[in-house]
Amino acid sequence: MDKTVLRNVIKYVETMRFGMFKFQVGLNDTELSLLLQRVEDAQERFASSPLSHVANTLEKEVVVRSIFGTNTIEGGELSEEETEKILEISSEQVQSTQQRRVLNIKHAYEYIQEVSSVDGWNPSLENVLNIHRLVYAELGGGNNRPGVLRDNPKDKVTKVGNAEHGGVYKPPQLGKDIRLLLEILLEWNKTLEKEGISALIRAPLVHLYFELIHPFWDGNGRVGRVLEAGILYSNGFRYAPFAQANFYLNNIDSYFTLFNSCRKKAKKKYDFPNSEFVEFFLQGMLETINHLHDRVNRMIHVVLFEAKIKRLYDEKGINDRQYAIINEVFRNDGIAPINLSNLKQLPWYIALYSKLTDKTRKRDLSSLQKLELILIDEDGRLLPDVV
Repeated sequence: MDKTVLRNVIKYVETMRFGMFKFQVGLNDTELSLLLQRVEDAQERFASSPLSHVANTLEKEVVVRSIFGTNTIEGGELSEEETEKILEISSEQVQSTQQRRVLNIKHAYEYIQEVSSVDGWNPSLENVLNIHRLVYAELGGGNNRPGVLRDNPKDKVTKVGNAEHGGVYKPPQLGKDIRLLLEILLEWNKTLEKEGISALIRAPLVHLYFELIHPFWDGNGRVGRVLEAGILYSNGFRYAPFAQANFYLNNIDSYFTLFNSCRKKAKKKYDFPNSEFVEFFLQGMLETINHLHDRVNRMIHVVLFEAKIKRLYDEKGINDRQYAIINEVFRNDGIAPINLSNLKQLPWYIALYSKLTDKTRKRDLSSLQKLELILIDEDGRLLPDVV
């Protein structure tokens, strides 16, 4: 690996009121290089898997789960199932704030995927404002206006965080300082890229400093995570950048605490103040990519399994009754698996064998097991023998 990957690149910015602000890579090369390599290797394996066969299904799953994750982090009250249903409606059908939040995040995802697909893309101030505009479309109120940077009046102080997650932080208050720092952060990201620093390092650093600048009255978390995803997406990462939101949700206390931890270490002039957050991010990416890879493998097995069922049916290798049984077992897998002891009581099963003998019933079931179409686990549940 190129030794410049984790090179420290520092930028000092003198603001009007906030004082000196320092952007730095601030990472421990020794501690992070191996983890970074593991993520890159996992991504290479994942990218080489036969995604085209399951791309649409995987895309839908990732979008639902990631929107649920990023929305819940910021106080969303909907379940994953409710989120999925809302994503199927149009903007004209929105009836509640919760529905609007979900669709707005979807629109922000679609926007960042579109703009970051352009060769050589890096986030601009216009992109940031557009993301916030989309996230807060028809949700603005009070000081928070979609696509407008924060500029605190003297009688209103913005504070971020709480004691539970490492303390309270007072970010820049003056609009001119906020705009300056945000513009320099985005330019600094370009500098890091020119220095050969991986997107896997730049993305979390931009996320970290974006949250410390806290440029909007509200919605900073959602915008920051979309920015992070965009940087990764523009560098060839698919699915994982958005699915990372679920890792943050599942580790929400660590996620919130690390912003304060890195800020305090930088203030105390630690050599590697940002290592913890970037390590946390990389661990999340590794976990997320591996999960997606496993999910793709499972989906491929399902596709092959379905093809096997159809082939056997078309070639008269299984009869109509067996075809009905395996489809019912397959349909209930992961929802409410059918138990062998209850099978005889199910109306559809009774109808299949109403005029046939018990011997025929047993023979059909035994044949499905021999053909490796179903298996019966130790709890007596009928499961599709996918793998």
